[in-house]
Amino acid sequence: MDTLVTLPTLPAHISMEDALRAPSRSKLAHIIAVTSGKGGVGKTFVSANLAAALTRHGFNVLVLDADLGLANLDVVLNLYPKVTLHDVFTGRSTLDEAILTTPGGYSVLLAGSGMIEYSRLTPEIRAQFMRTIETLRPRYDIILLDTGAGISDVVLFSVSLATEVLVVATPEPTSLTDAYAAIKVLALQQKRQQVRLVINQAQRPGDGRAITSQLQQVLNRFVTTESGEPLQLTHWGDIPVDSAVREAVMRRQLLLQSMPGAPASLAVAQLSNKIKAALTAPV
Repeated sequence: MDTLVTLPTLPAHISMEDALRAPSRSKLAHIIAVTSGKGGVGKTFVSANLAAALTRHGFNVLVLDADLGLANLDVVLNLYPKVTLHDVFTGRSTLDEAILTTPGGYSVLLAGSGMIEYSRLTPEIRAQFMRTIETLRPRYDIILLDTGAGISDVVLFSVSLATEVLVVATPEPTSLTDAYAAIKVLALQQKRQQVRLVINQAQRPGDGRAITSQLQQVLNRFVTTESGEPLQLTHWGDIPVDSAVREAVMRRQLLLQSMPGAPASLAVAQLSNKIKAALTAPV
């Protein structure tokens, strides 16, 4: 049975008026962290286009740029924000002023770029981030956290707020090594029992399942969760090598909009189908 959601404690920079604009909801948003062990694997591309695909399913979606200080979601979406998460954290703007609507029909909350103060996780940043999430959760069905890459304290803190973790990797050995390292930390430090894996730039059909199986074998040998069982790594899809992706990124367009029939677009749509099925399955 669903429980009533009480209004979260509001930080000073979020007014009661802002909070009351949130629709009355009986459920909090599902938070999915989209992360990676290595940069340059297409994580932000996946976040931006996956949000568009989930919006088409009727979900009210927000993408939060959790790559504090090195944000590039605005570049992918061709947005020029006047207000960012940095302005909200510093009290210069309200949360509603920082939320933008994208061409894909979903909302985004963009972070500032080149902010050295976000290179490490301070108690103040932790508190501001948590309060922002608490305020946003009653407003949306799904919140995607587009995190930074690696296992820094900022990245791990962002991932710790998620109910589901989606790791993006490529078949490249360095990407897989870093993905394994990140997954290992999530299992040991955050006590994760399950992580989802998406292989981007897959060369052949079936590559992702084979890679997932190989990583699972290594996890079975070297990583044990708090329950005493190996972490369960679930393959959630492959996104094939597709020249249309580079073209869309260069044009700063969503691939799902500019080339919906491209192989990579279809793969992202299939991924959204899996997420929809997982979120709407009876408990």
